[in-house]
Amino acid sequence: MQFGGRRLAAIVRAVTGALTLLAVPAFAHTGADVLLVVNQRSSVSRRIGDYYIKKREVPLTQVCRLNLPPDEEISRDAFEQNIQKPIAAFLKKNQLGERILYIVTTLGVPLKIQGTMAEMQSEASSVDSELAALYGRSHGLDWPVKGALKNPYFTQVTQPFQHPRFPIYLVTRLAGYSFDDVQGLIDRSMAAKNAGMLVLDARADNNTNGNAWLRSAAHALPPERVLLEDTAKVLYNQKNVIGYASWGSNDPDRHRRDLGFEFLPGAVTTEYVSTNARTFAKPADSWNIGSWNDAPSTWFANSPQTLTADMVQGGATGASGHVYEPYLDLIARPDYLFPAYFSGRTLGESYYIAMPAISWMNIVIGDPLCRLR
Repeated sequence: MQFGGRRLAAIVRAVTGALTLLAVPAFAHTGADVLLVVNQRSSVSRRIGDYYIKKREVPLTQVCRLNLPPDEEISRDAFEQNIQKPIAAFLKKNQLGERILYIVTTLGVPLKIQGTMAEMQSEASSVDSELAALYGRSHGLDWPVKGALKNPYFTQVTQPFQHPRFPIYLVTRLAGYSFDDVQGLIDRSMAAKNAGMLVLDARADNNTNGNAWLRSAAHALPPERVLLEDTAKVLYNQKNVIGYASWGSNDPDRHRRDLGFEFLPGAVTTEYVSTNARTFAKPADSWNIGSWNDAPSTWFANSPQTLTADMVQGGATGASGHVYEPYLDLIARPDYLFPAYFSGRTLGESYYIAMPAISWMNIVIGDPLCRLR
């Protein structure tokens, strides 16, 4: 993970700190607010879609069925012709463009878009993050493909998500290593309770924005519900976890792929890791994380870094990740994510409140309607 910028002004601490006392109203979002995207050529995508439809009562008229190869990585042209245009046409034909708040993709729908990698002017991105920009582009906003777009919902901790005030869709993905993993994720989203501990694991070098955001998240919530590890020690084998954030494999003191956590239903996670959502193919159980200095033969899917899918397999209900290098300033910020989620916002709202950019490298795994009760 490369570092950029010097964010975290005093106002960030003030806003997040205020949330400990702020009662944010819960806005009832249901399956009627969801467009579900299924790839008909993927049996796992179809199974996930059928299960989610039943659990969240998504109207069948709001299921967009694509027909394309279930490749994880596709070209920009393939995205525009085979994903973006059919979804835009479906929304228009069924007069759903304004009513739909959430787009939910499924395992088996392509994951990432190839493109030039030019730091903050990269053309590569995730499929889901590009779909977040579909509302604005469908309404005439001249948003470029190259580089990240400012997320208009970032930091809007007290504002309900609605159109046209926020000209984006909140896009999440139902994905894991298998159908069973995703089924478990959906079931846990239905059973989410506002209980348990927020676990925040900083790394030893204190003078980083990432560590400061973890501390701000800790200060924004009741101290009896927070475990902040602010030394070189890495936290493993924690119980009753409802939220988790760390540096993942970018913490040089972490040497275990499996955290050994016991996550509660509804638990959400985020890690400062460049490539953790690079694939949802499953490595061998014997594979372990490493560093970029290790031999490439020890890597998995071209990287030694932690995998978002491990969080889902381990019992998390929500997780953020990155398909390519996002740079630290554009990851999901824990100091916004957890206060929003703990105050009653949906999983989808909470992650997008926490993400500075769309049309970028980020993805969100989880049922967007999940909410702590």
